[in-house]
Amino acid sequence: MSGKIYWLASYPKSGNTWLRILLTNYLRNAGEPADINSLDGGPIASARQVFDDNVGVEASDLTQDEIERYRPFVYDLLSARATEPLFLKVHDAYTRTAAGVPLLSKSATAGAIYLLRNPLDVAVSFAHHSATTVERMVERMGDPAFAFVENPHKLHNQLRQHLLTWSGHVTSWVDEPGLRIHIVRYEDLKADTIAQFTAVLRFCGLPVEPGRVAKAVEFSRFERVKAQEEAHGFGEKMPKASSFFRKGVVGSWREELAADQVERIIVDHGEVMRRFGYLTADGDPIY
Repeated sequence: MSGKIYWLASYPKSGNTWLRILLTNYLRNAGEPADINSLDGGPIASARQVFDDNVGVEASDLTQDEIERYRPFVYDLLSARATEPLFLKVHDAYTRTAAGVPLLSKSATAGAIYLLRNPLDVAVSFAHHSATTVERMVERMGDPAFAFVENPHKLHNQLRQHLLTWSGHVTSWVDEPGLRIHIVRYEDLKADTIAQFTAVLRFCGLPVEPGRVAKAVEFSRFERVKAQEEAHGFGEKMPKASSFFRKGVVGSWREELAADQVERIIVDHGEVMRRFGYLTADGDPIY
């Protein structure tokens, strides 16, 4: 793959923003933590502004399908203009346009880092983020038609993003033929941040300096970024959510999900959960 873009890809609330903060702190190598409201890579790949700045017509003048027809060319342009690796956050599943072209252009791609998190924890975190009920979020995670910003009659600062089911999102990325990909489980990133982040740097062909890695990890600790949000706010927080950085822990679902909700998630996603080490052979949750 000859492009310049590294996709920082994930289903929502899976650690994507944390990885961006780690990368920003590492790349800048400054004497103080990076401002969480000014991270490297710019806005999310689905930002309306990114589209409008690179296409000769505004997204508001196009249908959803027309926008998706042009999105691959936007990323080709961004890649062609980049002089260094470009790290772009993306929540879209890896899908194709109506013409059969990958929405996230492979010619623009250097690789993808896919962040994966236990869907039991995702359901709780995503519900809080979206200011909806856990029950509703469990339903959405099992809906193959689930998408962000799907109302064509409301102007939003992002474009439509097809999420599919949680399982469908995961497999759309990790099983995509010809896509150079590095998978990071959120739980592993929490357990050994230095080792997991070092592996990400190596995948991206970046030089690894142990002292610099340790500093980036320290500057990106949950307590630090949560304190920044409390002091200055965070632009990526949903308007109705109380905060973006809530707990950042592994296994909080055990205190927050009802038994029937756990069962529904395992029924819907058990195959992929088992594949990535979230269930025992008997179907019991591991984390």
